[in-house]
Amino acid sequence: MPIYEFYCENCHTVFNFFSQRVNTETRPDCPKCGRSRLERQVSLFSVSRNRSEQGSDPFEGVDESRLEQAIMSMAGELEGLDQDNPQQAATVMRKVMDQAGIEWGDGVEEAIGRLEAGDDPDEIEDTLGNSIDDDANLFSAKPRNMLGAIRRKYLPPKTDPVLYDL
Repeated sequence: MPIYEFYCENCHTVFNFFSQRVNTETRPDCPKCGRSRLERQVSLFSVSRNRSEQGSDPFEGVDESRLEQAIMSMAGELEGLDQDNPQQAATVMRKVMDQAGIEWGDGVEEAIGRLEAGDDPDEIEDTLGNSIDDDANLFSAKPRNMLGAIRRKYLPPKTDPVLYDL
């Protein structure tokens, strides 16, 4: 009787589902927000104690509680943003990242500065695309979705403690 893990991008949460039999086809809806067809996750089942680290932690250096506090403090400010104003969105993004203590690369710094100055986002992407590829989803997110994009990029997903039926 397996337990399957599924990830909800909207909630940035991993949910556990219990099945009476092996079921590799079913993809449940999110029990929290209702998003359909969650992403199946590969579950870790063992860890070798004497194994050397192989690669860097993508969250290394990010103070998770500090980032979460920055996101929560800016949530109200995002509610009043014009959905089609990238200049406002860039200003809020800079504030969140500064409060969280996250260092951007030179390309992202330049992109945010140019957005704040009122440059056209498509032109910025054309000229700086390669230097901001990893952060492109942050720039393409609508202002109200920006905090979720930041949370998904810099924080590991939450794990819901409830075991749901599949």
